[in-house]
Amino acid sequence: MPEKLALMHKKLYACFGPQHWWPGETPFEVAVGAILTQNTNWSNVEKAIANLKKDKVLNPKALHDMSHARLAALIRPAGYFNIKAKRLKNFISFLINEYHGSMSKMKREDLNSVRKKLLSVNGIGPETADSIILYALEKPVFVIDAYTKRVLSRHNILEHDASYDTFQGLFHSKLRENISLFNEYHALFVRLAKENCRTKPLCTGCPLEGM
Repeated sequence: MPEKLALMHKKLYACFGPQHWWPGETPFEVAVGAILTQNTNWSNVEKAIANLKKDKVLNPKALHDMSHARLAALIRPAGYFNIKAKRLKNFISFLINEYHGSMSKMKREDLNSVRKKLLSVNGIGPETADSIILYALEKPVFVIDAYTKRVLSRHNILEHDASYDTFQGLFHSKLRENISLFNEYHALFVRLAKENCRTKPLCTGCPLEGM
C-alpha cells in the first residue's frame, strides 16, 4: 500500500505538476476561503473574497464588527451566504477569543490541540478544520474530501463510505509526515477529479490508467 500511494502521487505529479494550492495572500485569507468553499466551487469563493478585499474588510476585527447582514451580502457569490456568514462569525469569534485574532498565535499551538479546538467551532467539520491546519497553519495533516474518496474507492483502496478518519489514517500511516507532500498530494487529487475522475469518469488518458 505505501508503494501504491507513492506511485499514484508520482504519476499525478508527473502529469499535472505543482498545483500551488491553497491560493491566498495570508493565512487568514486561506482560513476564510476554507470556510467559504464548503458546497461550492472555488471560482465562486474567489468572487466572495474579492468583495471582502474591495471593501478592505478581510481581517478579523473588521469581520467581527460587521453586521451579519452586510457580511452575508458580501459573500453572496459563495452560496449559502447566510449559513456561511454565521460560520465565519463563529470562526472569527473563536480566533479572537482563543488567539487574540492572530493566526500566528494559532500556528504556535500543537496540531492535535488546535484541531480539537477547531472542531468545537460550530460549522467547522474535519475537512474544513484540516484545510485550515494544513494550508493556513502549515501543519502536517492530510485533508480528505469527496474527490479523494472518489479516486481511492475507484482504485479499490478503500470503500467510498469508509469514515473520514479511516481515509486520513491511511495517508498518515503509509506516507511520511511531510507538509509539502500532503499539500501537493491533496491538490493533485482535486485536479484529477476535475480532469478525469469525474462523476462520469474519463478513464482514457487518465494518469492513473492501468493502476
